[in-house]
This record gives sequence, structure tokens and C-alpha cells, in this order.
Amino acid sequence: MANLFRRSAWQVVGMVVGLVYGLGLAFLLFLVLVGLRAFDDVALIRDVLIVAGSLTVVGFIVVPLVFGTDDTLDPRRFALFGIPDRTLAFGLAVSALIGVPALVLAIVLTGTIVTWSRGFGETLFAIVGAALAFATCLLVARVTTALGSLLLASRRAKEFSGVLGLLIIVALSPVIVLLVTADWSSAGIPLLESLGGILGWTPIGAAFAVPGDAAAGAWGAAVLKLLIAAASLWVLWLAWQRLVALMLVTPGREASSKSYRGLGWFDRLPHTATGTIAARSLTYWFRDARYWVAFIMIPVLPVVVLVPLSIAGVPSDYLPLIPVPLMALFLGWSVHNDTAYDSTAVWLHVASGVRGAADRFGRLVPVLIAGVLVIGLGSAITGLVLEDDRLLPSVIGVSTALLFAGLGIGSVSSARFPYPAVKPGDSPFQQPQSTGALSAFVQSITMFGALIIAAPALVFAGFGIFVDPEWHLLSLAAGVGLGLLVLIGGVWLGGRVFERRGPEILQAAMRA
Repeated sequence: MANLFRRSAWQVVGMVVGLVYGLGLAFLLFLVLVGLRAFDDVALIRDVLIVAGSLTVVGFIVVPLVFGTDDTLDPRRFALFGIPDRTLAFGLAVSALIGVPALVLAIVLTGTIVTWSRGFGETLFAIVGAALAFATCLLVARVTTALGSLLLASRRAKEFSGVLGLLIIVALSPVIVLLVTADWSSAGIPLLESLGGILGWTPIGAAFAVPGDAAAGAWGAAVLKLLIAAASLWVLWLAWQRLVALMLVTPGREASSKSYRGLGWFDRLPHTATGTIAARSLTYWFRDARYWVAFIMIPVLPVVVLVPLSIAGVPSDYLPLIPVPLMALFLGWSVHNDTAYDSTAVWLHVASGVRGAADRFGRLVPVLIAGVLVIGLGSAITGLVLEDDRLLPSVIGVSTALLFAGLGIGSVSSARFPYPAVKPGDSPFQQPQSTGALSAFVQSITMFGALIIAAPALVFAGFGIFVDPEWHLLSLAAGVGLGLLVLIGGVWLGGRVFERRGPEILQAAMRA
């Protein structure tokens, strides 16, 4: 573990920055917990700490599994040292004490001891409960990290777990908004009481409930929950020993080879320059994690947007009109840097002298197919939800304008302003080194350009809703007409730029 500090200077700086932020957060929570000692509402404090502590334990369980963190002290690395299983398991468990999470957790749990130091018995129970909670969090993190290293060995499995974790975070964001905006004075306290009462009798919350029950005078419940926490830790320790013994005799997973018949999309599409590039793009969108991760996130975005808007008081009659145009906007925006995703393989296009328009349009085929499906099915669902078919022309018109305009502008920007992207084969969550100003400019110009092109369709749609339904047909005509014009013009202009700047595009790819 000491070798981590012998790598590049930037990694050391990153560790130091993480340590500073972690300590700052820990001391802030410590001061809050110390201040809680002056409050007399023991039951409320107990319920809050039980819920917060249970979420902390869940975090130590989920993060290593979902995000597949690198296990620096993988038990398999010690297989040739001849260390007894029990000794190795104990040593690796103790090594979990070294690190920012352990230090932050220790400081915060020390604060809980101060919170419950209201008498000798309460303080004693608080010390024992904090020790059990500390050991449980660190040991469960070691178990889940080892399981992640064992089960998520392949790159595809790590990418899938990363996407799952990102979806969980995005899905939880509306819940966080609801919690922040909830009326805690009326509904929050009963909810905390019920959650605290349930979680306090479970392995993930028992250790945090022990001192609170003691402070409330429920000594019998405190002793029982102490036994639950100790038994849970003992079972976890036995599971850790068995897992270490299993991993010492289990080699790393090897990538399985697959045999393919035919040429896939290359057989199904026309054998022309446009068809070949479209086939390659379709293959990327189905197999390359950099593409399908972004595609998976697009249907989730409307949920993240609709929940805060509904809480803010936007009428429910207008909310169903948002998802389809929003998904169309991000689908069109997704190609704004598509050329850079080829990396150095773009030399094939430059060397073969492929027509720029063929390159530009071939890359758009997967997004066009997805966009047509989203707009068609989404508009039909919107009409069913609103029970008003008169709005369908506006939904289709605005969505089509956003999709086509984004694709047209993206066809130009990806050829004229390619910026460094995640390289093929790398994790889609890896952050490439790039010039932040250029990437921000390209992303902004594509997004706002699509919105500007769709503005007439949006205005006509507003007139159709508030003035006269006849305006919906004008919204459809304006959206499809302007969007198609920008799409054709963007493919043509982007093709000219690609043909003229082929060497510069290849140079930028090699430099990235």
C-alpha cells in the first residue's frame, strides 16, 4: 500500500486532496454530533443516527460491488507466500484501517460517543456500539471489495456494474429531492421513528441503536441489539475467512473466446461507403460501452427532470409533454464528438478518400433509427397519457427539430472541433485529458443550436396549447422542415469540413 505513494506525483496529490476533503467533512460531522449532546430529545436523535448509520453500512456494501473498485490487497496476491488462511484474513482485515474512509468513519463515530455520553452506562454502551459499527463497516467493505474483484474480473462485468451504479445514483436523485422538500415537521418525524424502529433490529443498524436505547432507558433492548450487532460481526468475520480461503485457491477469471458467423451489420447493409460506415456505427452502438452507456442514460433523464418540476408546482397537464423532446434533444446532441471516438482508427477514412458526406451520414444512422422509434412511440404514449391527440403534431414537430438539428450541428462540430474522448477499450467512466474550454464550447454550441432551431416549433406549440389548436400543425411543419434543412445542410457542410481537414483530424486523434 505504501507503493501507492511512489507512483506519479499527481496520484499523490489526488490522495492528499481526498484526505483533506474527507477530514474536513469528518470534522464538520463531528462538531454536529458534539452539538447534539445538548438536545434532550433522545428518541429523535437515536432514530436519525440509526437511519444515517444504516445508510453508511449500505454504502460500504454497495460501492465496492457496484463500482468495482480496485482491490490493492487482493487475497490472491498473497497465494505464494504460504501465510495461513486465518492469519492472512486477520492481516487484511486490519489493513482496512489504513485509508481515508476508515479515518473519516473513526472521527464520526467518536462524535457519536460524545453525543451519548450522558452517564457511565450510556458512555460504555456508546463506546462498544461505535467499535462494533466501525469493525462492521470496514469488514463488510473488505468482503464486498473481494467479491467484486472475484466476480467482476472481466471488463464487460465492470462496465455493467458501473452503469448499474450510475443508474442507481440517477434513480436516487428524485428521492433526494423529495426528502429535501418534504414537510419534516408533520410527516418526517413519524417516518424516522418507523425506519429507526425497524433498522435498529437489523444487522446494519443494531450497533447504532445500542447507545440510543441505553440513553432512553431501554436497557433490555440495548443489550439485545448489542448481541445482534456482535453476532452479525462474528458471522461476517467467518464469511471473510471462508472467502479468503476460497480466493487463495481460485485463479483469476480468463476471458472466454467467442466465435462469430458472418459479418453482422456489414452483411445486412448495402456494400457502399455510407452503408459500411453505418454498419460500423451500429456495431459500436451495440458493443462499445462508450456508446451504450450514454444511450442507457437518455431514458433516465426525463425522470430526473420531471420530479423536481412536479415538486416545484408545474401543472401535471404539461409534464407529459417534456420527456420525448428531452430525449430527442440528447439523442441529437450525442454525436457532437463522434469522430473523436474513432481515435487513431479514423486514418482509414482519411487514407481511403471516403466522401465526407458518406462519413457524416453513416455515423448518424443508429441515432436516426433510435430517434424515429423514440419520437414515434413516445408521441403515441404522450397522447394516451394526456388523452388529447391534438397535441401530437407539436410533440412530433418539436422533437424532430431537436433531433435533426442536433445531428446536423453535431455533424459539423465533430469534424471541425474534435476534442479528446475516452479511448476505445477504456472504461466509459474514465475522464480523458482535454482542453476544457474547447469541450465546453462544442457541447454548448450543439445543445443551444438545436434549441434555437427548434424555437419556432416550440413557439407554435405554445400557441396551439394556449390560443388555437390549429397552431399544432404549423409546429409540426416548422419542426420537421427546419430540422430536415439543418440535417441535410449539416451533413453536407460537415462532409466538406471532413474532406478538407482529414490530416488535422488524424493529427488530433494521435495527439489525444
